[in-house]
Amino acid sequence: MALPTGYRQGLIARCEGRMVLTIHHDGCLLLYPAPEWEEIERKLIRLPNQNPAVRRLQRMLLGHATEVEMDSHGRILLPSRLREFANLEKRVVLANLVNKFEIWNEEAWAKDRERWINEGGTESVPEVLDNLSI
Repeated sequence: MALPTGYRQGLIARCEGRMVLTIHHDGCLLLYPAPEWEEIERKLIRLPNQNPAVRRLQRMLLGHATEVEMDSHGRILLPSRLREFANLEKRVVLANLVNKFEIWNEEAWAKDRERWINEGGTESVPEVLDNLSI
């Protein structure tokens, strides 16, 4: 997969093109710059794995974590097991979430985006967002 030109220089400066791919329960892939992933990994390892929810999260994120490196043309190789998980075919969406990217099947992204928009007015706002002004 070719990364958009606008992100390449920043990724080279930040992590020398070294990144980590893993899965997300929403059905997409997460792509972290290596330094960002290392922090996430440290936090996940420190969690008490006696809790079944913690073990599931560790298995999902750590168990599927795959190191990738951007080549000289700005491309990364998406391993087949991760492509299959996210149902990635020809057309994908790369969502920039500042500290990571989400990689989506284009159809799944469009469907979920519509659902997110429609649910936006029906959910109560979590307390953590009370003071966020956008």
